Amino acid sequence: MTDTTRREVLGWLAGLGAAAGAGLLPGRAQASVGITALRDVTLIDSSGVRRGATIVLADNEVLAVGSCDLPLPRGATVLGLAGKFVIPGLWDMHVHGAFLDRITLPLCLVNGVTGIREMWGFPPIYELRERIERGEVFGPRLVVGSTIIDGPHSTLPGALIVSTPEEGRQAVRDAKGADFVKVYSYLDRPTLEAIADECSRQSTTFAGHCSNHVPLGDASDLGQRTFEHMYGLPLATSTRETQLRQAIADLPLDPADPFAWFKQVLEFERQATLSHSRSKALRLAKRLQRNNSALCPTMVAMRVYASPADRFANDPRMKYMPAFYRDLWRDSLTRWVPVTPQEIRQQAEFFRRRQELVAEMHAHGVEILLGTDAGNPYSFSGFSVHDELELLVEAGLSPKAALKAGTRGAAIKPGSEANLVVLDGNPVEDIRNTQRIHTVLTRGRVLGPDARRQMLAEVEKAAQEPFPTVQRTCC
Repeated sequence: MTDTTRREVLGWLAGLGAAAGAGLLPGRAQASVGITALRDVTLIDSSGVRRGATIVLADNEVLAVGSCDLPLPRGATVLGLAGKFVIPGLWDMHVHGAFLDRITLPLCLVNGVTGIREMWGFPPIYELRERIERGEVFGPRLVVGSTIIDGPHSTLPGALIVSTPEEGRQAVRDAKGADFVKVYSYLDRPTLEAIADECSRQSTTFAGHCSNHVPLGDASDLGQRTFEHMYGLPLATSTRETQLRQAIADLPLDPADPFAWFKQVLEFERQATLSHSRSKALRLAKRLQRNNSALCPTMVAMRVYASPADRFANDPRMKYMPAFYRDLWRDSLTRWVPVTPQEIRQQAEFFRRRQELVAEMHAHGVEILLGTDAGNPYSFSGFSVHDELELLVEAGLSPKAALKAGTRGAAIKPGSEANLVVLDGNPVEDIRNTQRIHTVLTRGRVLGPDARRQMLAEVEKAAQEPFPTVQRTCC
């Protein structure tokens, strides 16, 4: 903390002709303000690339962005970062496991992830969100969904099952504390329509899986804001969509084993990629754009489910996961993954074709969001955001486009939150440079190399402590 006063800072801003700093006004004029300046950096955000920049921060607000010789207020702490690159804080838009706050939250922060969208909400996570905002817990910004709404069947034991449109409406009305409503795979059209209508009445949004009973474009027309895991996309762009949807409608479902039905639908989706239509893809993209619907492909998780069970088992990042995760993840993959050489080849090709679909949607102007499905097998909180960035580029997005997906198109400008990541390499030249983190700045704190190493050591220690058993599948 410096001894710069609010009055001095506001006077300095006035001298610059700057409009930021409104957050400094409350409180006594002589009260001190912590000022940090990042000198001589290359700033990369949605507005472009700016070399030789200086970024001035007060607590968690960007006060000014200027040239290398920008004058600074008295007492500012100057970080000399010549040759470094600064990007906005990253977002993971599909996360599970915020309740493991001593693991999930610090792993996100040390990896430059300053915001996460928790996709399965319940009261303790809503409380955690508020504690973070009050400064009682140090963590990324949390956007939290409702409990998962599915039915009349589901692969998830903990999902809220609704069997009628009215039950769907009541589930929306009961979603107190949630930032959005989470929908799932088994909802029929009348129930999804009722959920959509009730969300509109309650002035909230809904997001989640594309229902296997409702075409993706139709769900977008109903108002679904995001579609997760690339589900529904192959069918919606196939010349055989009508035939394959009839096969889904005719597919028997054993209530005692709903996953078998779900996996067969995935097989129909794999078949759909073999009859891809570029003209249907373009028409779908226009609908998604018109409806402001986005895709959150979670390629990291989908790659695991498309690979042999042991492919990622020895990932060194397992040391940061709760000990019981090793068995939980291994066992949960048993029914998902390919086993025979033919299955392995088919699933590898299916994954590649879905990547191409995402790149095609992006090329047609559809918004892509970065999500990892962290908490599911071998998708690691924080770390896997960088894996997802690589996979987006591998799919066909440019590094710049991948960064936009990973930062939600944020710009570093006066008045914005000071969530910044300082890198040792240029991510526009090589997206893998997002892993070369030097410093993370968030919530008024500066997490340099030593602080980040200490946080990782504490996570590794916490991971060895006993946790209650948690059951999860891909969601």
